[in-house]
Amino acid sequence: MKIKKIGHCCLVLNINGVKIMTDPGSFSTEQKSEVGIDLVLYTHEHQDHYHLDTLKEVLKNNPNVKIITNTSVGKLLTEAGIEFKKVEDGDTFDFNGIKIKGFGTLHAEIYGTYGRVQNTGYMIDNLCFSGDAFADPKCEVDILALPITGPWMKIKDVIDYAKMLKPRSVFPVHDAHIKEWAEFIYRVPENLLKENNIAFKKLELGKEENL
Repeated sequence: MKIKKIGHCCLVLNINGVKIMTDPGSFSTEQKSEVGIDLVLYTHEHQDHYHLDTLKEVLKNNPNVKIITNTSVGKLLTEAGIEFKKVEDGDTFDFNGIKIKGFGTLHAEIYGTYGRVQNTGYMIDNLCFSGDAFADPKCEVDILALPITGPWMKIKDVIDYAKMLKPRSVFPVHDAHIKEWAEFIYRVPENLLKENNIAFKKLELGKEENL
């Protein structure tokens, strides 16, 4: 699998020539110029993950793209006149030989019900992309896109999630909040996961890498 990180939670996965884009939200812009995208996948409706104006730009460059998401985001897409395929917790969908499995139901708690929207994580072949939650996909995970910072988590949750899933390799997402002067934060999961034989790799933005 080849992975290009655009920013925050926006990735372009290249699996045997099929290109899947995840959560093209408002915290990055380079996704607007990506071409050759076959599938766009949304975990939830928060603007750093789902941004309608950005999606419209993606659709201009990729008019035949298909969209996978849940009921909550689907309602917004329907209002905008955009078609989608619903894949939620427990659902599976085969896309050009790539197995996509939905898992989880809710965004992790920020405070009470504030921001507690529907969140669907996705297994994309052997890669786990959980959105804004630490739900268990209940299957073997080889590669984990690991959320690192946000108002709904603490670093203990980050480490424990990776240890629970036991992937071969981890790379950080949900990290647009981390500026250059604070990149030492990445060393915390890197060092702690190394002790558990889990490789941690920070991806270079805009560069396609093999994992």
